[in-house]
Amino acid sequence: MLLHPIDWAIVAVYFLASLIVGVAVTRRASRSAADFFAGGRAMPWWLLGVSLVATTFSTDTPNLVTNMVRKNGVAGNWEWWAFLLTGMLTAFLYARLWKRSGVLTDVEFYELRYSGKPAAFLRGFRALYLGIMFNIVIMASVSLAAIKIGRVLLDLSPMQTILIASVVTAIYSALGGLLGVLWTDFFQFILAMIGSIAAAYYALSLPEIGGLAGLLAHENVQTRLSLLPNFNDPSLLLGVFLIPLCVQWWAAYYPGAEPGGGGYVAQRMLAAKNEKHALGAVFLFNAAHYALRPWPWIIVALCSLVVFPDLDAMRARFPNAGDVINHDMGYPAMLTFLPVGLLGMVVASLIAAYMSTIATHLNWGASYLVNDFYKRFIRPKSSEKHLVLVGRICTLLLMVGAGYLALQMESALDNFKIILNIGAGTGLLFILRWFWWRINAVSEITALIVSFAVALYFQFLHAKTGLPLLDDWMRLCIIVAITTACWLLATFATPATRLDTLVKFYRTTQPGGPGWRRFIERAEAEGHSMRDVDRIGQLPLGILCMVLGCMAIYAALFATGYWIYGQYTLAATLTGLFAVVTAVLVRLWTRLVHPLRIRMTIHVKGRD
Repeated sequence: MLLHPIDWAIVAVYFLASLIVGVAVTRRASRSAADFFAGGRAMPWWLLGVSLVATTFSTDTPNLVTNMVRKNGVAGNWEWWAFLLTGMLTAFLYARLWKRSGVLTDVEFYELRYSGKPAAFLRGFRALYLGIMFNIVIMASVSLAAIKIGRVLLDLSPMQTILIASVVTAIYSALGGLLGVLWTDFFQFILAMIGSIAAAYYALSLPEIGGLAGLLAHENVQTRLSLLPNFNDPSLLLGVFLIPLCVQWWAAYYPGAEPGGGGYVAQRMLAAKNEKHALGAVFLFNAAHYALRPWPWIIVALCSLVVFPDLDAMRARFPNAGDVINHDMGYPAMLTFLPVGLLGMVVASLIAAYMSTIATHLNWGASYLVNDFYKRFIRPKSSEKHLVLVGRICTLLLMVGAGYLALQMESALDNFKIILNIGAGTGLLFILRWFWWRINAVSEITALIVSFAVALYFQFLHAKTGLPLLDDWMRLCIIVAITTACWLLATFATPATRLDTLVKFYRTTQPGGPGWRRFIERAEAEGHSMRDVDRIGQLPLGILCMVLGCMAIYAALFATGYWIYGQYTLAATLTGLFAVVTAVLVRLWTRLVHPLRIRMTIHVKGRD
């Protein structure tokens, strides 16, 4: 064991504090399903935003970033940096729409937007698919990172790590519901950031590194520092830069970066006090996620290239690690050099990162199983206390499933790419379903089936056909093209959603935009007298704010990097750009959250 008693004491105090928070909010979380899964729908933007950052700050994230840096340099991070476009789109176009919908989960949305048995099937299927299968894969991937850290730092077996890490998380998640998750996330994020900064600072102080100047001058690092990929390498340029920026961000469904919002991001928006708080929460999340957190991880990853230039060096250092040795292990490997006390704090911060992510997924997955499957299809007349009890049982069962699957996995990066491929092609539909009336439930069912089937073909069958192997970006583009073509064909080949359902959806969410014009004409022809409820300039203004938000956050991200690199002219220029764009964004933001409203009246055959 590398941890000394003082390190263990720090970890024990953290575990105890997490349990206390869960117990403290148990009574409030037990009042109703809305309290357990949505915090009573009255949460402030800053708490929701920090919770989202903490959720995506999981134990596998530093490992994933380290893997990317060790393989493709700092520019390899464009595989996930590109998702900022999705985040800004959600913040400025969809956050307010989700809050207006009034649903408890984003899966409940299906029976607000679509009609008939296909809508009910889609709600039930997505509840099970996302709540169990998809959710457990994500949690297992996060748990895999915990297994690697436990193996390297504590010499624990995979089973021991899973048992220790999951028990406390499952307990406070089952007791406190979303409210307990939010408050533990708040403190976990602070601890996780302190830990990651401390790890980067101490890594730089190692004799092998020689400080920041020594790191930047080292031959193993110099070729990995560029923030843009090598334009002379077409495969790298396409795979980690152009395809993520041009296709991946809108086409792929990935937790925390769902096109149009969804998953636990939608859960936080639905838990907000009002539309303004929903927008603020998503913006804060993206600003911190992309501009604040990455550089400590990147620094540690670069340091690992000096200390462990290849996998053989890592195997020599950790001969008992066995099959878990991979490039993503570079991050926990660097933590083994931390001194007593600091090691305990960093380990506690990694545990915090793990617990915040798992807790969110447990509550989010349980919300689907309870609200959108159990209550909707099995026991519709359940009492609120009964639903909370079922939610707690589901929470525990999901944790067991994730722990079991984690023991079968090998690489966080492999899991990342599998999940991207499974969701490829569905993103455009999730974006357009708010702004194009013609999309129906069959459209979504088709997209989900085709995307899943083609992704499984490439993952498990393509290599056996004798056809040439394809790069990851080629697979992604093919899956997107096939899926998009199939769901568009299904859209035009099947009847539209019932008119009364569309009228109710449009009145509730007020999306506006040109995609609803034909619907309005049809509604008026059917006897519905409607006035467009689109808030003046909201759609174009939201898109403009999205672009400015991306510019501001990318400028902050790159400015930080160039300050670290010592390229002060470029760093100062980007810092100035960040300040100017932010000032403009603040002025436009005010117009977006306090728009001129137009009242809508709907007259249905003479009845208001």
